[in-house]
This record gives sequence, structure tokens and C-alpha cells, in this order.
Amino acid sequence: RGLVWAAASGSAEFFADIALCPLEMIKVKVQTSPHGTFPTAFGEALAAMKANAAETKFPFGSLAPLWSRQIPYTITKFVGFEAVVEQFYKRVFTNPRDSYSKGTQLGVTFASGYIAGVACAIISQPADNLVSQMGKPENRAKSFGQMASETGMSNLFFRGLGTRVIMIGTLTGLQWWIYDTWKTAMGLGTSGGSAVKK
Repeated sequence: RGLVWAAASGSAEFFADIALCPLEMIKVKVQTSPHGTFPTAFGEALAAMKANAAETKFPFGSLAPLWSRQIPYTITKFVGFEAVVEQFYKRVFTNPRDSYSKGTQLGVTFASGYIAGVACAIISQPADNLVSQMGKPENRAKSFGQMASETGMSNLFFRGLGTRVIMIGTLTGLQWWIYDTWKTAMGLGTSGGSAVKK
């Protein structure tokens, strides 16, 4: 089951990132450019990226690092969520799932999503830092290996990790909670833990 979930989520992210890459490159360039040196309005930023495509490698110059961040992130998000929900219903809430209130089930959903989100943040942190480094003018001609070496392994793994754990954990928990709230309202029940008897 885990391999099927991983293959499904990873392949979906592979194709989604092709569409996301140009937008991600614009976002990173806007965020990392010194104030006043690059337009911040989307239309103007897009035009500037296109005009300087040889320099910025727009629109797909950061596709490989984006895949290295997003594919492990998405696989962890789905496989991790399923695994955590399964453990909650095997070890903590051991009665049949339907015996618990919808509020309790949605609480399990949020907690499982939050834990999966924390794992997502940790796994994708080094690649996220490298993607951010790409937009800086001083890194324009550098390879990913060179940027990683200059940044240092400790910084790649830990710089900004606390903030990212809180943000991604909360975001992922809320995504699953909103999804399951809708499913519950439609009479479909909550997600995850398919191996656990409902």
C-alpha cells in the first residue's frame, strides 16, 4: 500500500511541478532580490524574468531542485498521513472508528496531518534552502553543489527549520482537516488508516 501511495503522490507532484516551476521562480526572485532591484508586481516580474531568460534560466531553470523538494514532501504528506492515522486507530483510539464522534475523528485527522506536515518540513528543508539560494544574484553562476557547500550542511538542514515546521505542520493539518470536514459533511467519513477496521 505504501508504495502505491508513494508512486501515486510522487508522480502527481512530478507533473504539477512542471506547471508550478515558472511561478516558483518568479516568487523566489521577488523574495531574494534587494529592495528596488526587481519588480514585485506579478506582471512586471514575469516580463522581467522572460526578458532575462538567459540569465534567470526562466521558466524551468529550477525544475530539478523543485522536484527534489516537492516530490519527497508530497510523498511524505500522503504516506505519512496514512501511517499516522493508522497508528492512532490501532494504538490510541482502539474502538471502531465509527464509535467516535465526528469531532474526535476530525481531531485525529488534524493531528495526523500536523505530524505528517512536520515530517514534510524536515525532509524537504535542505532542498527548500537551496531553491531560495538560487534566486540571489551572487549565486547566479553557481551549481547546486557549490551553493550547498558554501551554505554548509548545518545551515541547509536547520536554518529556518523551526518556523517551517510550525508553518508546514499547521498548513498540512488544516488541509487534511478541511478535506475531511467536507467529506464528513457529504457522508463519506474521514480519511486515512485504510487497514484499520472502521
